[in-house]
Amino acid sequence: MSDAPAAAPDLPEGRFAGREDFRQWVRDALACAAREGWREIVISDPDFHDWPLGERAVVDALHTWSRSGRSFTILAADFGAVVRQHARFVQWRGTWGHIVTARKAASSPSQEVPSMLWSPGWHLHRLDRDRCVGLYGQSPDRRALLRGALDEWLVRRSGPGFPATTLGL
Repeated sequence: MSDAPAAAPDLPEGRFAGREDFRQWVRDALACAAREGWREIVISDPDFHDWPLGERAVVDALHTWSRSGRSFTILAADFGAVVRQHARFVQWRGTWGHIVTARKAASSPSQEVPSMLWSPGWHLHRLDRDRCVGLYGQSPDRRALLRGALDEWLVRRSGPGFPATTLGL
């Protein structure tokens, strides 16, 4: 049995340009994750403002994907837009808090936080947030490079954030 991650055959290599193109690749990636049972998903963005996280189809895909043994990590500089814009995602996060790790970037400028979706078999990396252009694909070398960049943020440049529940007094 191999430990090599399964590729995401429904998700090709390429470039994207434009916000709607980016948003569609996020939708497609999460739908593929649900179909293929990816074991790990990491998403990272300064604020997730442009992401379709609150859409019913995206949250339905995450519900289908969610199960024991899976892990979902979210990194942001500011979770305010997530809470304001993506109510369905916030509810999903609360339900599946046991598989979700949320990290808030330390006091670095928010623009430094990478904008990407990473899995062991596929990646979506927004290189320029303003123009909304980037790359997606299965390249093992590129995935390893991106995972190294994410690990730097997750381990050294962030702390816990975006709790699953907020308790009022």
